Formats: sequence, structure tokens, C-alpha cells
Amino acid sequence: MNNFIGIIPARYESSRFPGKPLTVIGRKTMIQRVYEQASKALHNVVVATDDTRIKNTVESFGGQVILTDTTLPNGTARCLQAVERLQTNANIVINIQGDEPFINPKQIKVLMQLFLDKKKIDIGTLIKKITNKNDLTNPNIPKVVVNTQGKAVYFSRSSIPFLRNVAKENWLNNHTFYKHIGLYAYRIEVLKQLVILPPTLNEKAESLEQLRWIDHGFEIQTGITKYETIGIDTPEDILKIPKDWL
Repeated sequence: MNNFIGIIPARYESSRFPGKPLTVIGRKTMIQRVYEQASKALHNVVVATDDTRIKNTVESFGGQVILTDTTLPNGTARCLQAVERLQTNANIVINIQGDEPFINPKQIKVLMQLFLDKKKIDIGTLIKKITNKNDLTNPNIPKVVVNTQGKAVYFSRSSIPFLRNVAKENWLNNHTFYKHIGLYAYRIEVLKQLVILPPTLNEKAESLEQLRWIDHGFEIQTGITKYETIGIDTPEDILKIPKDWL
């Protein structure tokens, strides 16, 4: 039986946007918006943070939160430590990005459905068809190539695959390209293996952690979503939020 738990890793320190989780967006903090959206799809959602200010904020709106070590290298490791300290009976962890305050609950449900449909999945994530030329060439938007079973072959900040003998302005008319939506789900026994894997050359080259998993032989099953999300990486990104979303 599959039991899901949603973990929202949230750090206070950020080189480009310190205190990001506590930024107020339309009268609610970012972390509260993420928590409320995730709770529409999951019965069990927990914020994993290394900062008491974030902990106190989550508790103030009635959310579940657990403190994790400040020395953890990334959100994946924070997810694992949170689950271990919670001593939950969940066997599948959904890693929800703490900087996507308007994540659509239907995206989480698509990810959950992957494990219900395909029992042998170890890691799941989401992809979305690229319809905008700027997204295709933007290095901040990772692209992904999948095989006929929907498993990820490679992630890149470049436009992949390369269409030979086709002018780049016509690529979207001649092939289906996908961008990666940074939402993950893992079986707990797999998550324990992922956090101890050594970095790989591909990961270092692209600065994409999921390449480490592929390089070490783990398969990543993708699910397609039609819904857009807005990630907040810098204070300027808040200006991109549509007014009717607030």
C-alpha cells in the first residue's frame, strides 16, 4: 500500500533571496501559500526547516513543521532527515518546492498517480510541454528528454534534443520539447540511497542534481502536467505573479 507524505524543504538563507519563505505575497507568506496548496492534494504535509523563524511562522498558521540540521547540503537530504525524525509510516515522499507558492494541487496528484499506476517506480517527477520559444532557450529552465516509456533519459539547461537541418526558430513546430517541473516523489528506501551518492561529472556540468541519480543507474519516471507554475528565485520574480492569483 502506498502512503504519501509531502515534505516542503525551506531554508532561510539564500544567496539571491534571503528570507524567501517568509516573504509576504498577497497577505500570506510564501511558505503558507505552498503549504495550503500542497494540503489540497495531500493529507499529510510537513515543512522541514533549519530556521526557528520559519518554524514559528508555520506553527502560527497551524501547519506541521520539523527542525532539521543546518549542515544538510540540499532539499533532498532535508526531506530524508525530516521523514526519519517524524517516524512516519509513509513509504513515498513528495518533495515540494518551497518557492512555488501557487503550485497546482493537480500537479501533485499526477505525481502520486504515477506510483499507483506503475508499482515499480523509484523516483517520479513532472514535465510540461514547451510552447514558448523563450523557455526553450532559457538556461534557467531545465529541459528533459524522455524515452517511449516516459522515463527521463537526460536533463539539460540547453535545448535538447538538437534538431539537425531545422532552423532553430522552427524547432517547436517540428518536435515536442519538455521542460522539467521541479517536483519529485521517491520511495523512502530509494531516498536513503540518493542522499549518499557521490556527485558526477554531468551533474557538475549542468548543475542539476537529478543527473547524479541517472548517472548512478536510477530511473526517473515522468508524468506530464498541463499546468504552469511560477518559481520565485529573486525578489523581482514576485512582479511576475498575475494579480488574479493573489
